[in-house]
This record gives sequence, structure tokens and C-alpha cells, in this order.
Amino acid sequence: MSFQPNPGDELIINGTVYVVGRHPAAPGLAYAQAGRQGIVYRLDAKSGAPHEAKALKVFFPKFRIPAMVYQSEHMEAYGDIPGLQVCKRDVLTPERNGSLIAEQPDLLYAVLMPWIHGTTWFDCLTAQRPLEASDSLALARALAGIGSAMEQKGLAHCDLSAPNVMLPFFSEVELPEGTSAVQLVDVEQMYSTKMDRPDALLAGSPGYAAHRTVHSGLWSAYADRFAGAIIIGEMLGWSDRVIADKAWGESYFDQHEMQTPCERYFILRKSLEMRWGSKVVELFSRAWDSQDLSSCPTFGEWLVVLNAITEQDIPVEAEATELETAETAVSAEAAATESSSVEAGSSWVAPLGAEQAAMLNHAAEEQGERGVTDKLFRQARELEQQNKPAAALEVYRSLYHFVEEGSPLHVEVSAAITGLEEQLNPETPEQPKKLAAWYRSKPFIISTAAAVVLLAAGIPAVNILADQSNQRQIEAAKQEEAAKAEEAKLDAEQEAVQKALAEKQLQEAEEKARQQANQQALAAQKQQEEQKKQQALIDQQVKYEAYLAQKEKEKQAAVKLAAQKAYDQQAKYEKYLAWKKDQQARAAKEGAARKASAEAEEQRKASVHVRNKENVLNLITLYNKAYASQEGGSTAKAKSFANKFRALYDSNPSYYRSVGEVGYRASSIYNFLSDTNFRLPKI
Repeated sequence: MSFQPNPGDELIINGTVYVVGRHPAAPGLAYAQAGRQGIVYRLDAKSGAPHEAKALKVFFPKFRIPAMVYQSEHMEAYGDIPGLQVCKRDVLTPERNGSLIAEQPDLLYAVLMPWIHGTTWFDCLTAQRPLEASDSLALARALAGIGSAMEQKGLAHCDLSAPNVMLPFFSEVELPEGTSAVQLVDVEQMYSTKMDRPDALLAGSPGYAAHRTVHSGLWSAYADRFAGAIIIGEMLGWSDRVIADKAWGESYFDQHEMQTPCERYFILRKSLEMRWGSKVVELFSRAWDSQDLSSCPTFGEWLVVLNAITEQDIPVEAEATELETAETAVSAEAAATESSSVEAGSSWVAPLGAEQAAMLNHAAEEQGERGVTDKLFRQARELEQQNKPAAALEVYRSLYHFVEEGSPLHVEVSAAITGLEEQLNPETPEQPKKLAAWYRSKPFIISTAAAVVLLAAGIPAVNILADQSNQRQIEAAKQEEAAKAEEAKLDAEQEAVQKALAEKQLQEAEEKARQQANQQALAAQKQQEEQKKQQALIDQQVKYEAYLAQKEKEKQAAVKLAAQKAYDQQAKYEKYLAWKKDQQARAAKEGAARKASAEAEEQRKASVHVRNKENVLNLITLYNKAYASQEGGSTAKAKSFANKFRALYDSNPSYYRSVGEVGYRASSIYNFLSDTNFRLPKI
């Protein structure tokens, strides 16, 4: 691109004098920002306030489209929508800006529009500096409001991404009252029912494009819904340092993670739920799990939910993070649970609550512990919540090998594995097994032995024998009760078997009746099919007889047609002879005319050839004069001769280019006209 202005250069556009702005970080360079379709330069009015600066967008050759004029005329009506200030634009055309475009051809169909002050959302993401909760809410509300207003008018940006979202909210320049906190730029791909489809469509930006959508290009009224939900989620989550630290880079999500159950998604969803409530999470999850763009929530739904959040609902950052306190409490609870379980002689430990585990993981991430254990633990919890116990059990078993033995997490994982195994493999005789486990437990054996020793040391032998007798009677009674219970159980089982047998017989009878009914239906259907076949044969015979009659009729018509054809052919032959005679006379006449025309053309070519030779001499003379004028220091005269040379050369460039060094002279003349500092070579 040859248009490379310096800071301080003046441009006159539509009668207004503009000065190319200086880059704040590099005063020696022009203030420019490169995008996917072109470069945007800042222009300051010579007489005007800073907030009245303009942006000049110079497109790359591929995107210099004449239809941009028509498109900008329609966009003008949308410039009053909050957040679409850049729609108030002028396109530089040859009719209105011919002299400027002649000097700078790259400005053809360039766009002049308001300069949007402030940073981009891309700058906030890459800086990874958290926002105040109130600022996050204000930005999210502003973006939802812009999207809602656009949807109501059937509009869509079609390339919504972090670099295209400007934030005048953080501008250091004093802006007029009522300026929107968010502005959208790069609106050349905007969708509207009143505008034509662009020739080159974009497929969305990485980190904001739904991978389930068609990647051949976005251009529909629903194009902004998914990307808008992602940016609103980022804005709300950016008040949480954990989210800012967890960002992928130029966006929170990596493009390969879009609409997958990835770690960043679960962290952001949990943060949104803890800080902004379940309704925000519901909208975000709807967009993330959507199968197409029309299934995503509208911006109006986002605006309703965000406007319902009051000042009291905005999370306040405490001096000591609640997550650290929660982590300490959860760890203490886990240790106490483990200690009490060991003292009681039980191998079961109650698992932590889902909310406590999430808080513990959240705190661990804030401290930088992002290892494989945290990721596996979160995945297992999510699978449990999704009612997938088998998959959760496999993840817990994988996690079991990574955690330190004896730690609270080890105890919790062990308990979770035990609980899921019991859930997946329930056992009917559960109570006797518990009794057997209690009877064989080491604490019970030790306590029983100690009791026997004490009794043996302090009680007379007679009492021991009596106690043994009573014990035998008690055990006999227990055995009798157990036998009765077993007998009752057998009776119940036999009754259940008989009942099941009766039900089976009933089902078999019903099945037999159903089969008989099916056989009858099949027989009736077969009979109907036979009748249909017979009727089809009769219809076929009737059709065949009709076919024979038609064939006979066609044969007679063919004989008649052949006679008529012979008559017509004779008439056509006689007509052809007359036409041929006429054509021969006409051809002779046209031959004489062509011969005369060819002779005239030869004379014209000879005249043109003579004139071209004379023009070649004139071109050489004009070039020599331009060269002599430049050597003599008269640039104006040299430029005048150069212009005459170009005008004469452009009258027949294909011929002059092939004659000697004339093409080389023409190339030198064009270089000199584009840059008067160019030295014409002596030829």
C-alpha cells in the first residue's frame, strides 16, 4: 500500500482540512491501527475539539468495493443507535474526491467516520487486569443494549470480537454526555435486509466463533448471538482475578475449546453463578450448548437479566478473600471427619459438599495450583451432577493414583469411589453383611477380648457358668427366631414365584391370542392381495387391446403422413432451387462490396501506420524535451512535456510499447509523474 502518511500531513476531504494524528507511544509515526480489511488512520480537524477527530479507513485492494457507497448510504440511518456511531460515514469517490484520489490512489473508496476514543476489549483481555464488578456490569449492559437495539431493526455486526468492541467507558478524552460505554467498529460486514450480501464473507474470529456453525461465512440476523454471549460472559467474569489469570490470550477461550466441556468453561460458569446468579449462567449455558445460532439467547434476554441486577447484588471484594477462608474451613472439616472416622473404627468418611469442593478448587486455582488432580476432580464432579455415575467412577479411579495418601482429597476420593460402586452394584443382603463386617472388625475383637479378661478376673466361676447357660438359651431363642424368619422368607419367595408363574402364563395366553389375531389379519391381507392381482391382470388385458387398436390407427396415419411428406419435400426442393439462385446473385454483389471495403481498409491502415510513425517521433521528441527540462532544473516544464507524452502514448499504448525503447520511456515518464523526484534516464 503506497499511502503511508507522516504525522502532521494535511488532507483536504470534502472541504475540511484534517491533520494526520501522531501515535501516542511513538510521536514520529502516524496514529494507525491495522485490521483484517485495511488500515485506520486518525485525522484531527485543524479547528475542532479532540472528541471530534475522524478515522480514515483505507482498505486493502481486495476490499475496495464500489458498492461501499450504497452500503454507507443505508448505514447512515443506523448512526443514531447507541454504539453504532461509526455508521455516520462518508465514502471517498472519484466524483467527489477525484483530485485527492488522483494524488493518492489507495484512497479510492476509503471511508471517513468518527474516531472512537478509548481502548478495545482486546486490550483489556491481553492486559489480564481484573475490572471492578460495577464496571464489568456496566460494560455487559451496554453491549447487551446495543445488540438488542440492532436485533429490533434486523441488524447484525457479523464479526463481533474483542478487537471490534471499543470501550469509550475508559477513554481519557472528555466525551459528550450520553456517549455509549461501548461502541462497535469494523461494520463493513453488517447484515441488513436492505443491504446486499458482501462479496467476501468472514467466518468469525477465533475465540468467538461457534464451531457448529458453517465456516463459509456469517451473514444473518442471528450472526452476533453466540459471539455476543461469549463477550458478555468475559465482561462479567473479568471482575474475578481467577478468570483473568486463566484466559487463553487474545480471548478467554481457545478456538479449539469452543462448545466443548473444557476446564475454562466450567471455571467461568461457576464464577458467573457465584457472582451474578443462576439466570446469567442459564443464558450463557444456552449459548454454549446451542446447536445453531438461532438457538442462542437474544440480546434482549441478556438485557432483561442484567438490568434486574441491583447495586446490592454486585459482588463486593473483601480484604481477605473468602476463598482462602473457605479453603481453610473445608480442609479443617475434612481433617476432623477423617479423625472422627478413624476413632470410631469405620472405613467410611462423608464426602465434602459440592459447593465446598467447588470453593476449594476455586481457591487452589487462585493460588496457581492447576495440576491434573484439580482438572480430574472437576470433571468427576460434573459427571456426577449430570447423572453419569459410571463415567464419574472411572475419573475418580484415575484421580486416586495422583493424590497423596492420607490427604483430605484422598479420603474424599476414596469415599466417592465407594459410594459410586455401591450405587452401581447394589447388594440385596446388605444388613447381614454390615453385621458380619462389624463382627469381624479389629476394634470389636480387641474390645471383646478385653471384656472377657475383665470378666474372668472379677466374676466367680458359678456366675460365669450361669451366664453361659443364659447365653445358650438366648442364642437358642435367636436361632429359633432366625429359623422362623427364614421359613417366612421361603414362603414369601415361593408365593412370589407362584405369582410370577401365573403372570407368565397370563402373558403367554395374551401373546397366543395376539398371534392368532395377527394370523387372521395376515390371511385377510393375503386374500385382498390375490384379488388385487386378478384385477391387475384384467386391467392389463384391457390396456393391451387398447394398445393394439392405437397401433393400427398410428400405422394408417403414418402412411398418410409419408405421402404428405413426399409432396412437401418436392415443394421444398423447388423453393430451394429458387433460393440458391438468389443467394448466388447476392454473394456476387457482396463480394464486390467486400473487395471495395478491403481496399479502403488497406488505405486506412497505411494512413494509420504513417501517423503512428510520426507519433513515435513525437514521443521521442517529447521525452527528450522532458529530460532536457529536468536536467535544466525546470520541473514544471518537464512535467508539462511528460503529461503530453502520456496523453499521446495512451492513445495507442499497445503499438507504441512494441516500438524500440518507447515502452521504457513511457515507464520512466509514469514514474516521474507519480514522483517528481524521480530522475529520467537518458535514452
